Amino acid sequence: MGTVIMHNVVSVDGFIADSNDEVGPLHEWYFSGDTPITPADDQQYDHSAAGTAFRVSPASAPYVRSTWDAIGVIVMGRTLFDLVNGWEGRPPAGGHVVVVSHRSKPGGWHPEASYHFVGDVTAAIDKAQELAGDRTIAVNAGEVGAQILAAGLVDEVAMDVVPVVFGSGKRFFGGIEGQLLLQDPHVVIQGERVLHLRYKVAR
Repeated sequence: MGTVIMHNVVSVDGFIADSNDEVGPLHEWYFSGDTPITPADDQQYDHSAAGTAFRVSPASAPYVRSTWDAIGVIVMGRTLFDLVNGWEGRPPAGGHVVVVSHRSKPGGWHPEASYHFVGDVTAAIDKAQELAGDRTIAVNAGEVGAQILAAGLVDEVAMDVVPVVFGSGKRFFGGIEGQLLLQDPHVVIQGERVLHLRYKVAR
């Protein structure tokens, strides 16, 4: 079965977006380097919203590329799906997406895309495991990610920490309650304007 990794870019005070779902400078490092992550012809959806392909620093590139290459499925919440319109059926990594939502896929929306809508987080991970095989399942942080983590279904937590303080907004760990122990980070990589950290969840 694939490893389930809860992942997101995050501010140093733990936010993945402000209260209006704006990410501010959190994703700038994805597009400000000189090393491409994806082929130039693989940019049918503009993830930067500015016509810029993914280009990171040489320090970040091997980690980001290997992480993305391992992903088979992305699990996301309906809020993010609606914000980006499901990346128009072109996720940044992986061939499949599972959306946790009580609403079904919009009628006629990109029928060619392998997007699956399920009603709860347990069903989402079950579907993701079915689709992923032995590849990684990347769970977007936030409320849905926190629910999956609280349910004991996350194996690792990956954070790309950007040196900015938001003060308030959407939390990486959502509204999770209680304590949950992580092991010492087994990945610590200093990029340019980002610090890559990865922790295994203590069992």
